[in-house]
Amino acid sequence: MPDTRGHIELDRAIDSITVGVRHRKDPGDLATLRDSIERLGLLQPVTVTPDGVLVCGWRRLEAVRGLGWRSMKVWVRSGISDKLEALLAQQDENQLHKPLNEIEKAALYRELKALRAEEAERRMRASQFGAAANAGDHGAAPGAEPGERGDARAQAAMAITGQASYNTHERVCALMDWATRKVTPPEVRAMANDALRRIEAGEPVKPLYAEVKATCDRIEQSPPLGETDLARQAREAKARAERENKEKGRAGLKRNQGSGSHFRSVRSFNLTWAELDGWTEMYDVDALAAQLSRSDCERFDRVVTATIAFRDQLVSARRHASAT
Repeated sequence: MPDTRGHIELDRAIDSITVGVRHRKDPGDLATLRDSIERLGLLQPVTVTPDGVLVCGWRRLEAVRGLGWRSMKVWVRSGISDKLEALLAQQDENQLHKPLNEIEKAALYRELKALRAEEAERRMRASQFGAAANAGDHGAAPGAEPGERGDARAQAAMAITGQASYNTHERVCALMDWATRKVTPPEVRAMANDALRRIEAGEPVKPLYAEVKATCDRIEQSPPLGETDLARQAREAKARAERENKEKGRAGLKRNQGSGSHFRSVRSFNLTWAELDGWTEMYDVDALAAQLSRSDCERFDRVVTATIAFRDQLVSARRHASAT
């Protein structure tokens, strides 16, 4: 992944934007999009590399071209790898499909998926702005890209391989994560590194991934060494509660503080936070950004906000206790 993710907005001549081979040959009906852009302007610029290679926004580009524009607003996205930029800029179908091994495909897939997710987030913000400015006007965001359907994973896979299937890429990315993360158990890390070497040599991905994942699941489900019966019961109870909450699809965390309320023990509090210690090292931010739904993000934000408020109350209570 590139280290730099900055971008700037500026005007660029339309003829200077390089459009590589598009697996999707027909942009579809652009009439609605052109009408929206003509009325409201281009609320969501297309994304290009510093060299002018189009990353996202082909339909918007074709719409403004149809309106006779000579220049348009673009996001210039830095930090894109040379290999991905070259792939996006290829004009020859055979060159585009020159062999890449599964490790290279997964790396490019992950990079492009993050870019697509970032683009989708900006389109969502443009949609919210457009909705406020056009109350009662239903449909896609003004100046956005209503015909661009499917999530970032499918779009990235299509651009890399010409097929919307992303499962193999996701499995290789998971192996990469297991092989590099500090929190990965040593046994799993060694297996993941070995699996990546074997995949690079041409072995199929799915069985190697399944073997590593099974080992990872077994280790996660195994009781910690020296765990007491009480700690084991607490861990199992917590796991059951998490499964039940997931199955019920509970919308938020609510606490009844009436006369019948029951607060958990300090030991339970310590067990919870010991379990969460280091959790931010366990997840891929790019994968979460691409795959979490809006309700998932809202729930996460709600829980974090409540946690911060609780932290402030706890700090205040401790200060008061120490002063008395």
